[in-house]
Amino acid sequence: MFTGIVEELGQVVSRVDLPDAARLTVRGPLVTSDAHRGDSIAVNGVCLTVVESGHGTFTADVMRETLDRSALGGLGPGSPVNLERPVTLTARLGGHLVQGHVDGTGTVRDRTVSPHWQVVRIQLPDELARYLVAKGSVTVDGVSLTVVEVGDDGGGPWFTVSLIPETLRRTTLGVAAPGDPVNLEVDMVAKYVERLLAYRPQQERR
Repeated sequence: MFTGIVEELGQVVSRVDLPDAARLTVRGPLVTSDAHRGDSIAVNGVCLTVVESGHGTFTADVMRETLDRSALGGLGPGSPVNLERPVTLTARLGGHLVQGHVDGTGTVRDRTVSPHWQVVRIQLPDELARYLVAKGSVTVDGVSLTVVEVGDDGGGPWFTVSLIPETLRRTTLGVAAPGDPVNLEVDMVAKYVERLLAYRPQQERR
């Protein structure tokens, strides 16, 4: 479990493509300072398992399903990545509850620059649009953000988020350009509510 508060802006050191997976080595001195084999680290919002660590880097295997359903498939040497270790029971919950299970990918549509912040509009898949509401929570590339607006202008559903200078400096969202893919994880509470409302016991379906 994570909070969407990025601890470190890391960088992909190497990528080895396998028949049905890829092995990524990522530089992140902070998140690897106490990392051990089997630990979890979120990379751009995707929970990965550490298989090796040392000298400020860690290596993780990414299966084909994850490469196909997230933006990790486009990473290569030099790619910046948002890194976060799992939250502990004694830590403050600064963002919101994040599982590290990406629901889909979106695309940066445009950026509006203001003196003290930037507004980023992101296109998202139709099947995820129903989970977003203004002032609700969403995770974009592992960053916990508040939804500002939601809409659909005929080109598909979209939402906007406002990024403060700290977020622009410390995460990949500071350099994400129009057309770039981003990982999206919607608020898990919304998914559970939907499931509860739709569920009907077997005896009621007879």
